Amino acid sequence: MPRPVTLFTGQWADLPLAELLPKVKEMGYDGVELACWGDHFDVQAALNQEGYVESRWALLKQHDLSCFAISAHLVGQAVCDPIDERHAAILPSHVYGDGDPEGVRQRAAQELIDTAKACRKFIDAGNDYMAGRESVGIGAVVNGFTGSSIWHALYAFPPTDQVYLQKGFDDFAKRFTPILDAFEEVDVNFALEVHPTEIAFDIASAARAIEAVNGHQRFGFNFDPSHLGYQGVDYVRFIRQFADRIYHVHMKDVWWGHGDGTVGVFGGHTDFCDASRFWDFRSVGRGDIKFEDIMVALNDIRYGGPLSVEWEDGRMERFHGAAESCAFTKSLDFPTNEGGMFDSAFDSDNQ
Repeated sequence: MPRPVTLFTGQWADLPLAELLPKVKEMGYDGVELACWGDHFDVQAALNQEGYVESRWALLKQHDLSCFAISAHLVGQAVCDPIDERHAAILPSHVYGDGDPEGVRQRAAQELIDTAKACRKFIDAGNDYMAGRESVGIGAVVNGFTGSSIWHALYAFPPTDQVYLQKGFDDFAKRFTPILDAFEEVDVNFALEVHPTEIAFDIASAARAIEAVNGHQRFGFNFDPSHLGYQGVDYVRFIRQFADRIYHVHMKDVWWGHGDGTVGVFGGHTDFCDASRFWDFRSVGRGDIKFEDIMVALNDIRYGGPLSVEWEDGRMERFHGAAESCAFTKSLDFPTNEGGMFDSAFDSDNQ
């Protein structure tokens, strides 16, 4: 069977979930990846409010939609980041609190632990409804970010050395190992979206992050090619190198090399959709990502989870874009060959 195609609701949190879900169904999606902001999925309500997780499933069932993962990118970002006023805009008030940086980081870590528990409770509550719809081999998943204490040192001036950079990976390990242990206790996987500003933003840093947490099996990846392609990172190699840690997949497109030569890969402090930019996100199928190569690699590693469209294209009306992205993804996906090779019928024993 082809993989389910879902919509990540993070960019749609301005719409109440009850208003969004019928539109998601109308656009052709099989389900959603619920964001832990807006009113889409409230972690503390899931843990403490009787009937909350059941109410989420009731909404999904009303529109014949599935859910395979929830996403906690915003809270995750604060676990390792140097905290400033930007974080106040993306964090729940009980996490940001008085804004004291270390307090914010510790509360964000606890919220991520709570998210794992809420995810398990939510997935368990949907077992009967999701029977026959399950994704294959990925289990319960929380997607997210980690933040990074060394992102600001991306370019090595003032001069940095490996001792300095290792401190950043050590800080990540110190903060995330207890989180990953808590994920282990409730049988949930954490899937980092490898991304600039995170502890892992390419293949090399992803491998180093795995090493930092001693190969903790609960630490894997939400594969998103858009954040790799414009950097010049081989996103298909990423799939093959981390085959056993691809816990979720985002379908998101980007183009690069389309600016006017005044802005480089770091963005030039320009806004998205500025015509001078070297790169920009595009509706799925309209950028430079080779999704056919991605599908082949996902089949090769036997990834059976959802293909979740993270729709971002500032030049396009979003419902049009999300609908065409869904259709494009469904047209591109194909089931894995489970039979003999294409020329096996040449063998007389098979005739």
